[in-house]
Amino acid sequence: MVITDLLEKNARLYGSEISLVEINPSEERDQAVTWRDYSLIESNRPDAPYRREMTWSQFDKNANRFANLLLSRRVQKGTKVGILLMNCLEWLPIYFGILKAGCLAVPLNFRYTSEEIQYCLGLADVEVLVFGPEFVSRLDPIIDQIPKVHTRFYLGKDLPAYGEPLWELMGYCSREAPPVSFTEDDLAAIYFSSGTTGFPKAILHSHLALMCACQTEQKHHGQTREDVFLCIPPLYHTGAKMHWFGSLLSGSRAVLLRGVKPEWILRAITEEKCTIVWLLVPWAQDILDAIESGKMDLSHYYLEQWRLMHIGAQPVPPSLIHRWQKVFPHHQYDTNYGLSESIGPGCVHLGVENIEKVGAIGKPGYLWAAKIVDEQGNEVVQGQVGELIVRGPGVMRCYYKNPEATAEVLKNGWLYTGDMARMDDDGFIYLVDRKKDVIISGGENLYPVQIEDFLRKHDKIKDAAVIGLPDKRLGEIAAAIIEIKEGMECTAEEINQFCKELPRYKRPRRIIFAPVPRNATGKIEKPVLRERYGRSRLVEAQTTN
Repeated sequence: MVITDLLEKNARLYGSEISLVEINPSEERDQAVTWRDYSLIESNRPDAPYRREMTWSQFDKNANRFANLLLSRRVQKGTKVGILLMNCLEWLPIYFGILKAGCLAVPLNFRYTSEEIQYCLGLADVEVLVFGPEFVSRLDPIIDQIPKVHTRFYLGKDLPAYGEPLWELMGYCSREAPPVSFTEDDLAAIYFSSGTTGFPKAILHSHLALMCACQTEQKHHGQTREDVFLCIPPLYHTGAKMHWFGSLLSGSRAVLLRGVKPEWILRAITEEKCTIVWLLVPWAQDILDAIESGKMDLSHYYLEQWRLMHIGAQPVPPSLIHRWQKVFPHHQYDTNYGLSESIGPGCVHLGVENIEKVGAIGKPGYLWAAKIVDEQGNEVVQGQVGELIVRGPGVMRCYYKNPEATAEVLKNGWLYTGDMARMDDDGFIYLVDRKKDVIISGGENLYPVQIEDFLRKHDKIKDAAVIGLPDKRLGEIAAAIIEIKEGMECTAEEINQFCKELPRYKRPRRIIFAPVPRNATGKIEKPVLRERYGRSRLVEAQTTN
């Protein structure tokens, strides 16, 4: 069985029932409330209605129409089709249409700059692109530099000269399933991740991995036909989509909320009768802050049906969950660990029955194995720190066109995560620190080398290093240690002004003027900096308070 079979089954059994709902609460933007600079969901289109919905039958037919549109352009099996869209009702039918055509879906981060879009399209050999109006200004400068992308379908108003009207063209296509066959061994999708350099790697996944995500998610959280899943994070990311896969397997409804204000979240839960909500740490904190400060009155909402809150994408402070339990004592709670290389969350999970182990990421998930090893790949003694490695049907095939990087992380079927961890006497795994220098701030990966390279462009900066420091709300923040050239003076205000050329989420939140230590080979001694200005075992610090 492949994942498109699940969609067709749901259309056949539950065709007239609602599969997806899109909610657009308001066009107002309040950066102080909407996860500050880390807002994951786009502002609403001026023409977007408050609420849209789609039945399972419509979902499947729209996927078929897009698949047939692709086939009408003589795409071959294995053609890469990029998706550059904000969260919307059309996102998932487009994704499934790509799969039904035997093509590979290539979702792109909606925060990518023009340069990053161009790089990723080229890296993944994308030939067809579906894009929305939010990205026209970023595509305009590079449109002549992406000649391999010969077909560009546009979703929205004000069609650009280089785009084709997607929905108009789909209207001429058959709503019947296309005559394309594929198996779980066939390739299905390419997702992007980055190493410590910040340059994206293309992660190649099979249909087997997608089915693994469905089965793992449903097993962990027990979705039934009666559940309603509230999805807020971006669909380009494996996390949001793979959690929704549990709804796909159970044939239950999902709600796409375009906004992260606490009152919007609770209103959506109330109006749509949501039973499962996946939150990021900052959103959960914002909800609790609003309730505890009196800005929100729980009596104005109906939340009795809300049974499960699960959280992920970054280490979860136990103190946050203890606060949550005081406000919502009847909620089940779960956290999940995963990487894009392991088809998203679930290769390790806490389990709703293990609330007393808050702080741990859990045990190996359904269909998965995990162990902690030393530098030689040998299991460490229980309680000792080593690298976490995982194995299961959701492990990537490879880094596309990068055999060297693949060989570094895939060994004898095991995926080396780059995360340092320990296991307690009960077999629960705790993250300790990251082997890589990636900073996870509010669920977003920040890559120090990118920020360091930018800072060094400043005329007064001799050297720069970026590290993660603990933050109660975001998990980590980026701190820049800056060494000024001899005889020059510089202020934090001056650096902050210079950094306005960076996207908000990449800007350092703390500036430290000090020498940057380097070792004999010229590498920045970041462990020294972490000890000096923060904590060396950063993740452990976040999950033991």
